Amino acid sequence: MKRAVILGGTGVLGRAIARRLLDAGWQVEITGRDASKMPAVLREAGATFESSDRRNDADLARTVGNGADLLVDAACYTATDARLLLPHLAAVGSAVMLSSKAVYIDDAGNHVNSDVAPRFPLPIREDQATMQPGNGDYESREGYGANKVAAEHVLLDSGYPVTVIRASKVHGDGAARPREWMFVKRVLDRRPAVFLASKGAGGDHTTAAVNTAALVETIAARPGQRILNSADPDAPTGLDIARTIADRLDHEWEEILLDSDAHPDLGAHPWNFTPPLILDTQASTALGYQPVGTYAQTVTAEIDWLLANPANQPGPAEPFFDHLTDYAAEDAFLAARS
Repeated sequence: MKRAVILGGTGVLGRAIARRLLDAGWQVEITGRDASKMPAVLREAGATFESSDRRNDADLARTVGNGADLLVDAACYTATDARLLLPHLAAVGSAVMLSSKAVYIDDAGNHVNSDVAPRFPLPIREDQATMQPGNGDYESREGYGANKVAAEHVLLDSGYPVTVIRASKVHGDGAARPREWMFVKRVLDRRPAVFLASKGAGGDHTTAAVNTAALVETIAARPGQRILNSADPDAPTGLDIARTIADRLDHEWEEILLDSDAHPDLGAHPWNFTPPLILDTQASTALGYQPVGTYAQTVTAEIDWLLANPANQPGPAEPFFDHLTDYAAEDAFLAARS
């Protein structure tokens, strides 16, 4: 039986990858620091969990020391993280580092976390310029992409068969930040209207965790040193996403598509980039990868997960959603219009 190790594998991508490999007959071992985050459904399917700190050299050696047919690193954020992995890669058949499209910059040096929105040539290919390798706080807006680039360089320069996957706006069950919640919550609150900036035309390419999982399985069978974008076969706009969720939950609302001069508190959503950000995935499909489905076909996993248990839903302690689920400005707009 082929052995796969997923470092930091209890998150949205790790879960989907584990499930895909288990279904294909792999032995799957997941590491993490908190056993309570290991989904019961994966244990029941045969996955094992090892309590392990990705940044502890002894823990890493114990986990990967015996080798693996496939190693997926879902917790590699810095060059230091990457260098810790190097002594163990000789015993790995195929390795995958999960990175992000946040590394890309446009001609002006702007990236998705910049104060100024980037304007990329479309679609964005893997050879698009990236941020300079950096260190410092990888959780900061400027530090995240720079640290990811530094980690990519360490692994790609190692000579080992490491594939870097650059995903976009990931969705799936287990998402730490399920962005679709802003629309799901509106449905649960029976909102009569949905407000969308840029007339709903803004977009930021979505990535189903199950599609990335299918790409990882393809890479496992074709080890190599490469960079691959991972995104859904379609690229929905904010309006498409709102409609998909309303349709899924059988909810009707008025679509209020706002012009650029609208109140800044109205219509914000996480995918609002104009022109839309779209990743080129031709290199992935050329490798033999076949996506599981479109955004509408795959986002159901996250929606169902959000509705299955209130504990899965972002609470008031999650500030990311504060301005996205505050209805005061919307109610004022609707009252002034009536």
